[in-house]
Amino acid sequence: MSVRLLLSCGEASGDLYAGALTRELRALDPTISISGLAGPQFAAAGGTLVDDYRDIAVTGLTEAIAKLPRSFAARRRLVSAAQKERPDALVLVDFPDFNFRLAPRIKRLGVPVIYYISPQIWAWRAGRLKTIRAIADRVLIIFPFEQSIYREGGVPVEFVGHPLVDLAKPSAGRDAFLSARGLLASAPTVAILPGSRPNEVSRILPDLAAAAERIRAAVPAAQFVVARAPHLDGRLFDVVQTRKLGALAIVEGDTDTVLASADVALTASGTATVQTALHDTPMVIVYRMSPLSYHLLRRLVTIETIGMVNLIAGERIVPELVQGAFTPEAVAREAVSMLTDRERAARIRIGLANVRARLGGPGASKRAAAAILRVIDERRK
Repeated sequence: MSVRLLLSCGEASGDLYAGALTRELRALDPTISISGLAGPQFAAAGGTLVDDYRDIAVTGLTEAIAKLPRSFAARRRLVSAAQKERPDALVLVDFPDFNFRLAPRIKRLGVPVIYYISPQIWAWRAGRLKTIRAIADRVLIIFPFEQSIYREGGVPVEFVGHPLVDLAKPSAGRDAFLSARGLLASAPTVAILPGSRPNEVSRILPDLAAAAERIRAAVPAAQFVVARAPHLDGRLFDVVQTRKLGALAIVEGDTDTVLASADVALTASGTATVQTALHDTPMVIVYRMSPLSYHLLRRLVTIETIGMVNLIAGERIVPELVQGAFTPEAVAREAVSMLTDRERAARIRIGLANVRARLGGPGASKRAAAAILRVIDERRK
C-alpha cells in the first residue's frame, strides 16, 4: 500500500524545508503521495498543493488578524483533504499558530502527527509544550539543545540536524557572481536581506537602505546586493533605488550566492541568520514589527536575544538591533566596524564556525524523511 502524507507549512523557509523533505521522501519511496499547504518549493519537488501558504503568510500578532478568514479557509481545505484521503501521517513544519489548530482536527481522524521544525518553545510561550505533547506522535528537531526540553516534557523526540547544512549552497563563485552584475569582486560587498514577507520588507528595508547610504559614505568603495525573496512585489524594493548607493544589484531567488559573495550582511532576524552563518559572513541582525505586536510579544518572550545564531552559540556573537534600537545610524555603525576592523570580523567568523559545528552534519532532510516513514511503519504493524 503506497504512503499518503498531508503536510502543512506557512513560511518561505518552511516551504524550502518541505521541498527538500519531499525530494528525500520520494527518493526513499517513489510511490509516495504528498499534498498540503505549502508553496513553490514543495510543488517543484513533486508535492500537490491543497492551498498556497503565501496567501496567509504574515508576521506580527496584530497583522495576523486580517488574514484570519483566509487562514480559516485553508484549514478547512486541509481537514477536508484529510477526511477524503485519510493520510498515513500529518507532517507539520513550524507555523504553530496555524498548525496547533489544524492538528487536533486531523488527529481525531486517527492520523498520526509528526512535527518537523518544531516551534521555538524555548524562546517564548513555553506553555506550548503541553500542546505539542497532546498533538505530536513524534517531534523531529533541528537544534540539538531542543532535545532535552522535549524529553523532559514527555514528548517523543529525534534530532535530525539542520536542513540548511545541505541546502545553503551558492550557485556561483564570488568573482563570477559579482562580475555578472556589474560589480567588483575586489570591492567591499554588503548583502541586504530584508525578509521574505511583504509586511517585513515594508518595515525593514527603508531603514536598511538608509543604513547602506551611510555605509557608502564611510566606505566609499562599498557595493550592495539586495536579496529579494521570490514572488515579492518589486515595488517594495523601489526604496533602495532612491538612495545614493552607487554600485547596486537586486537579486531574486539566489540568497545563498548573495551571502557567499558578501563581506557583511544586514539581515532580518529569522532563518536567514543561520543561512548567513553557514556562509561564514559577519552580520548585523535587525527586526521591527508593529508597536502593538512588539508590546504583546515582549510580554511572552522568555529570552534576552532573538538572533538564531546567538541562541545557538549561547552568546551574542553578532549585534541585534530590534524595534527602537534598529536605526540606520546603528546599523551603519556596526557594519562599518565589521568592514574596517579585521580583528572583529575574524572573531565573529570564529563564533559562526562554532554555530555551524552545532547544526549537525549533512543529510538532515534524508534523516527526517526516514524518521517519518518509520513512524508510519510502526503504526501499520
